Amino acid sequence: MNVISWLFDAQLHIGDQVILWREVVGNLFGLASALGGMRRKVWAWPVGIAGNALLFTVFLGAVFGTPNPINLYGQAGRQIMFIVVSIYGWIQWRRARAAVGQVAVTPRWAGNRVRVLLGLGLVGGTLILTPIFTALGSFEPVWADAWIFTGSLLATYGMAKGWTEFWLIWVAVDIVGVPLLVSAGYYASATLYLFYGAFTIVGFFVWMRVQRRQRALASDVLTLP
Repeated sequence: MNVISWLFDAQLHIGDQVILWREVVGNLFGLASALGGMRRKVWAWPVGIAGNALLFTVFLGAVFGTPNPINLYGQAGRQIMFIVVSIYGWIQWRRARAAVGQVAVTPRWAGNRVRVLLGLGLVGGTLILTPIFTALGSFEPVWADAWIFTGSLLATYGMAKGWTEFWLIWVAVDIVGVPLLVSAGYYASATLYLFYGAFTIVGFFVWMRVQRRQRALASDVLTLP
């Protein structure tokens, strides 16, 4: 049995609960990617893609014959979305790092106009996707699955653009994601979502501190004789 076959079939038994190791490993890749994103490292993107590929197979339980037969189409679909947007972010950050020769992205505020658009996009995307996921037979409450998908898309795009606000979108995703995953029986993902929630708050303040430092340096340069 090769490593891929083992990872696909391996299970962790906790009491009467069965957790797939690929769910655990996929979420750990996601956590590592978030850490890399906070530190503005280019490797955050390919690491995240690896985790997305694993989690795609987890959230289509009925399709892949896992112990949990519940399909979360929003969760599965967002893994594909993550991969696509992450390729974009990976290219953007690599180009930026090559241009400046240091960090891959410079944190900045998105601005009031973009904030309004992000908020409208989150609500509007949820309203549009809810009936689609309902028709596909996604797990209830379907609006939560749609909210998570839409928020994840906006947050990942915001990270690629270097908008500090993207961390707060992740907080909104995690608040809805934890109870949904618990109710659907994806306990490993729900547990790691709790860590994500705390981590995203830390990441927000880290990027905000970087912005303050950059403004201070720019001010010092302007005041030089």
